[in-house]
Amino acid sequence: MASSKIIIYQIFSRLYGNSCQARKPFGTIEENGCGKFNNFSPKVLKQIRELGTTHVWYTGIIRHATMTDYTKYGIPLQHPAVVKGRAGSPYAITDYYDVDPDLAVNVEKRMEEFEKLINRTHRAGLKMIIDFVPNHVARQYKSVAKPEGVVDLGEDDNPENGFDPQNNFYYCPGQSFAPYFDLYHGELFPYEETPAKATGNDCFHNAPGINDWYETVKLNYGVDYYAGRIGHFDPIPDTWKKMLNILLYWAAKGIDGFRCDMAEMVPAEFWAWVTPQVKEQFPGIIFIGEVYNPQEYRRYLSSGFDLLYDKVGMYDAVGDVLRHHRDTGAITWAWQQTDDIKDHMLYFLENHDELRLASDFFVGDAWKALPGFVTCVLMQQNPFMLYAGQEWAERGMDQEGFSGLDGRTTIFDYWSLQEDRDEKLTAYYKKVLNIAQTNKAISDGTMFDLMYANGQYRRQFAFFRKSKKDTLLVVSNFDDVPVTMGLTIPAHAFEYLGLAEGSYQATDLLTGKETQIELSCDGAVGIDLEARGSVILKI
Repeated sequence: MASSKIIIYQIFSRLYGNSCQARKPFGTIEENGCGKFNNFSPKVLKQIRELGTTHVWYTGIIRHATMTDYTKYGIPLQHPAVVKGRAGSPYAITDYYDVDPDLAVNVEKRMEEFEKLINRTHRAGLKMIIDFVPNHVARQYKSVAKPEGVVDLGEDDNPENGFDPQNNFYYCPGQSFAPYFDLYHGELFPYEETPAKATGNDCFHNAPGINDWYETVKLNYGVDYYAGRIGHFDPIPDTWKKMLNILLYWAAKGIDGFRCDMAEMVPAEFWAWVTPQVKEQFPGIIFIGEVYNPQEYRRYLSSGFDLLYDKVGMYDAVGDVLRHHRDTGAITWAWQQTDDIKDHMLYFLENHDELRLASDFFVGDAWKALPGFVTCVLMQQNPFMLYAGQEWAERGMDQEGFSGLDGRTTIFDYWSLQEDRDEKLTAYYKKVLNIAQTNKAISDGTMFDLMYANGQYRRQFAFFRKSKKDTLLVVSNFDDVPVTMGLTIPAHAFEYLGLAEGSYQATDLLTGKETQIELSCDGAVGIDLEARGSVILKI
């Protein structure tokens, strides 16, 4: 891992550059428009870099199932019964060797347009991350762009075997795909699949429900779920080899990292086998794992992952504190659970799966989330991820179509982000992210949590960050009213940080305001905080 602070900017590619504001529910690409690779101009990428980011995760790059007809370009049409939304889920991959034609100005040159985006991103001083979706593919997966000599997924399978270590899919022999709900909306021909393949969310029968990932099929990594999850990894399963080739294909284009979707649904043995091979050929490439079970964190890190989502720990804790469901002790508890692997935990407050902070289902006002943002960005050395729109108060309160009104930005529909953007909020985000980038106390320094000595403050959170030359005191107020804290600095903080007692000139990096503070063992420092406000005091 790099020693500088990594800030990942997640962009849902088809939405970000879309200037069409028609926003017709269930609208087609012609009606609602779609962002393009070309929207990420040098000027736009420069602005993204100046926001304080180091990496861009372009979400939805690899070609996935959609209702839009591209058959004139040799791209197979997907049956609408097994596509979620008109635009389709970016996690129902239809061709691992192709890019989404929606994103191209010239569909026939879509890969060339993407390769130019890689170059523009790098020239802007940014690194590029794309999704790798290893657990499942679209039901009608068929590669039309695979390199010569590549055998397609399932092409050599024996579907008479429900499980075979060398099959790419799991099957339900003698049974047709027959979901427990009505898939059809007047289509001329029904969707047919015989024998039925197992569904992506480990649904190993022919009749998934409406809440299953019914549009996907599970990939077989040599684990026999029918016999109680017994692994058959010798000889190496065929799926492992195919996935290695896919990773090497994208890495060779200059990708700097992969965000691996539902990584924990793929055996750790595969990751331990594949990641060293990719990194040997492409040193510096990073693997980010979507892993939700804390009991599995260390196992997946030891299998080659560089970063893991900190969802059920830090994300859930900060979200609860922001909504006053728990006190700030939850934040202390969260970082302590992963203290031994803290540099590998990816903090975030939004992503494509989660509620928008400003939605009515979360805090309803993006400014109320700022103490959580400041805490997550500045508390540790580990990376932070920002979801495009978070910094201008995108609310996710649209009823886009398949997605519905759920406080999230749709990943299934052709849509656009809001025109009304809070520029003052953006400026705040930019200031904090750039503090994280430029201050050694954040990128390289030690953290000392002050809350064990300040337990009377249940809606405030305070910590020191210190490197050799820089010392920061960061204090945030999660309450809806202003507060004046008498912040106790325990003697252990001076010992642990190598901090000397005395009178110090302190500057709030958020406002530029200067103040004199007295630091003494077990003494109190007066800190004035606005409602939902923070101070970042450089001492």
